[in-house]
Amino acid sequence: MNISKQENTPIYKVVVNHEEQYSIWSTERDNAPGWKDVGKTGSKEECLSYIKQVWTDIRPLSLRKKMQEVNL
Repeated sequence: MNISKQENTPIYKVVVNHEEQYSIWSTERDNAPGWKDVGKTGSKEECLSYIKQVWTDIRPLSLRKKMQEVNL
């Protein structure tokens, strides 16, 4: 039986938590509590590239909000 490399390549999904922090998870795993899908799936490289594009400020949301309050 000939199995192509693509069939053995794991598929990942991009997830985000309430602090707007991103991660990737195997599509075969359930999300941990507090993490939700953002709708992007693909290879590890594709998912990490997506995160690099959208997660431009890696500070947690609560810290960004606190810093905005201080700067007002």
